[in-house]
Amino acid sequence: MFCISFVVVVVRSRLIGFDRRLEEAARDLGANSFETFRLVTLPLILPGIFGGAMLAFALSIDDFVISNFNSGTTVTFPLYIFGAFQRGVPVEVNCIAMILFGITVAAMAFTTIQQRRAEKMASIRPDQEELPPAAVTEIAAT
Repeated sequence: MFCISFVVVVVRSRLIGFDRRLEEAARDLGANSFETFRLVTLPLILPGIFGGAMLAFALSIDDFVISNFNSGTTVTFPLYIFGAFQRGVPVEVNCIAMILFGITVAAMAFTTIQQRRAEKMASIRPDQEELPPAAVTEIAAT
């Protein structure tokens, strides 16, 4: 569970350097949202996803090894998962994994939406300030 933060940091760093104009170009050339994601966005962020997955795997293996050597007679969560995989995966483990995966995907989607919204707001210029009434009458008189 603690690995999610590491994965989010790695994938987010990949998304920060991502050029949104490539998505816009794909949309201009007739691709729908799914095709744009599949053919443009996913290949560009795939190294970040792969790096996050490898980092999470390394941290998980480290957690298991440390727990295995230091647990004594106590069954910790990594040891429970290891024992469950030897006997067969219980339904509870799949449910917890899907809930964590869903929360992670929702957090990433929310972050992406917020980032796009911030970029859009930054690109919109505020309207010019209105002139005071005296200046308007002076301009109209000339």
